[in-house]
Amino acid sequence: MASQRGESLDSVKTPRKGLDKSHYLYIAVIAAVILGAVVGLLFPEVGKSLKPLGDGFIKLIKMMIAPVIFCTIVLGIGSIAKAATVGKVGGLALGYFIVMSTFALAIGLVVGNLIHPGEGLQLTPYDPNKKAATDSTVDFLLGIIPGDIPVLPTLLAAILVGFALQKMGPQGAPILKAIGHGQALVFRILIMIMWLAPVGAFGAIAAVVGATGFQAIVSMFTLMLAFYITCALFIVVILGGLLQVVSGINIFKLMKYLGREYLLIFSTSSSEAALPRLIAKMEHLGVSKPVVGVTVPTGYSFNLDGTAIYLTMASLFVANAMGTPLDLGAQISLLVFMIIASKGAAGVTGAGLATLAAGLQAHKPELLGGVGMIVGIDRFMSEARALTNFTGNAVATVLIGTWVKEIDGDQVDRVLSGAEPFDEATMIAHHGDMAPKEEGAKTVAATA
Repeated sequence: MASQRGESLDSVKTPRKGLDKSHYLYIAVIAAVILGAVVGLLFPEVGKSLKPLGDGFIKLIKMMIAPVIFCTIVLGIGSIAKAATVGKVGGLALGYFIVMSTFALAIGLVVGNLIHPGEGLQLTPYDPNKKAATDSTVDFLLGIIPGDIPVLPTLLAAILVGFALQKMGPQGAPILKAIGHGQALVFRILIMIMWLAPVGAFGAIAAVVGATGFQAIVSMFTLMLAFYITCALFIVVILGGLLQVVSGINIFKLMKYLGREYLLIFSTSSSEAALPRLIAKMEHLGVSKPVVGVTVPTGYSFNLDGTAIYLTMASLFVANAMGTPLDLGAQISLLVFMIIASKGAAGVTGAGLATLAAGLQAHKPELLGGVGMIVGIDRFMSEARALTNFTGNAVATVLIGTWVKEIDGDQVDRVLSGAEPFDEATMIAHHGDMAPKEEGAKTVAATA
């Protein structure tokens, strides 16, 4: 037991070193946004001249769009096939995830159309063919960054490859494994690029505030506030209502039970940090191991309610800020695209931003110039995304357990009433049992 405790403590210490680096990045982005806003307000012309910093960062993100979309969609189709073979639980879970993700995307569109975030800013549309009035050094440096690859053809190719690999059966396994390694490389590059986010955010915010003044700050704050309120209402009203009607469980009691996990997620801005604890706590709550083992890992890749709301609200914000609001037809086509592309937007910093850029590029490439504003406030919204994603997966596990009658109602009552508290030592003792699930989930979900 002592050795198990020692191993568990070591395993906890190792990721904390990485989390500290993430905190540094978070602090740097916040400082960059504040500094950029100050420079834009006090020295508007200087702020406008810093626009190439934001443009360069957006070009780096654009460079990664096609590899991210290709790898995540190909592996995602394989994951769907694998989950479906589990039987009733897998099929039910996937059906629920698709419905809820679509519903969350639609809610983001509805709220975005009600509040019209970004309206009135009138930013300059992005034109990749237009030469900016910059010096030769800036042109040279921006020219080093490769051009983007069209998104929709990449998406079609990924879907075809995914289904072809399914048909190949065991022969396709080595190729899937190779694409998995490729995905790990792509995300590693994306993480490296995200360390330049403070520079990109500083340049983008300084340029926007320099051009539009205090209105830009008000618009960004409005989007963040609306997003947080929408996520809170989604959790309490939609997820809470479903949980109460289907399982008779109060959402606030479940959230209290998961309180320590919420603190962990809030401090790391990633729901994946709490993955092993969610598995342990759902089993302790009374949901059977098979249901937890299928629902939680799959949900971490396919049940991204917070990310879905973010993608649609951010898209409308950018469109309005650029003075080219999306009509109903464009919004519906964007919704369909995001349903597919959002399956690769969880777990890795920057993947959500790449997916947002992909959606805009596929529908209106001229809107990409407005993504620079989102870079500045993306980190501020990451906690709400992660908390909503996590809550959605916890609720999904309970709901599916109820539907397939694989949940102990008496155990649920005892746990949520506090009569049978979660024992941290029990989780440590079963740490080795959960490791494979965590690793498998990260393979599925290695995709906020």
